Amino acid sequence: MISLLVNFCRQIYFIILNVMEEIKLLILDIDGTIAGVSNQVNNRVKQAIDKVQKKGIQVALATGRMYCSAKRFHRHLNSQLPIIAYNGAWIQNPHNGEIVSHTPIPQQIAFDLLNYYQDSAWQSQVEVHFYVEDKLYVQEITENTHRYCLRSEVEAIRVNNLNSLLELQPTKVLALCHNPNLTKKLADNLQQRYQQKDVYLTQSNPIYLEAIHPSVNKGFATQYLAEKILNLQSKQVMAIGDNFNDLPMLEYAGFSVAMRNAPLAVQDKVDWITEDVEKDGVALAVEKLLLN
Repeated sequence: MISLLVNFCRQIYFIILNVMEEIKLLILDIDGTIAGVSNQVNNRVKQAIDKVQKKGIQVALATGRMYCSAKRFHRHLNSQLPIIAYNGAWIQNPHNGEIVSHTPIPQQIAFDLLNYYQDSAWQSQVEVHFYVEDKLYVQEITENTHRYCLRSEVEAIRVNNLNSLLELQPTKVLALCHNPNLTKKLADNLQQRYQQKDVYLTQSNPIYLEAIHPSVNKGFATQYLAEKILNLQSKQVMAIGDNFNDLPMLEYAGFSVAMRNAPLAVQDKVDWITEDVEKDGVALAVEKLLLN
């Protein structure tokens, strides 16, 4: 029995080793993956990423954050690739400013969502963040919005009526609820209200419900970056994430890693589980899988 177990483990080891030798692109989420409570990238993670790049593996970021909010992480990791922002709805190259792709949410869907969130049943419990031209617009700057802005290092622009911005091609509509149970209820209600072809609904945080165009997500954006820009195949991509908005990216990648702080439903879908963000899980995964 012991010899069978040893042989099985040896086979698994060589399978993983063969997969790792093909990896040419590492895609990383930000919040909950490379940045935890401190909102910074720890030195061990930076050093591991630096070694990976010196080995010839390119590194890119795929985040639900605004593009402007993701740029400092791009600098910290010295990435040479475009940033996938807004869960894939916005791809931009910080080195030359080129917007590679921008897919705004359908105007009618954005209008419907605003009306839904402003319904009397939700109005006092839901705050709406409206993203246009990589700027954040709100009708009221609450304590939750203030904390969001501090972490994202952006300024919220207050307007009397978010509907007045619909003509400007909004990138994303985010509902922020202090109660995760209410966020889940909103998500369940909206998934019954809309079909997948109408809008892509996802979560990067238990209190955020994010809506973007149905034809984009982190998976499609990662595929575009890998296949159209770098001429790679999915088997040459490794992705690391921690939440539901990362699932399309993790499912596309040839090898997928979830953080220990990820929901169990996310952990169940990946090839490898690493430590949580506060224990430098990304560095541990990179050291074991790509540098060992």
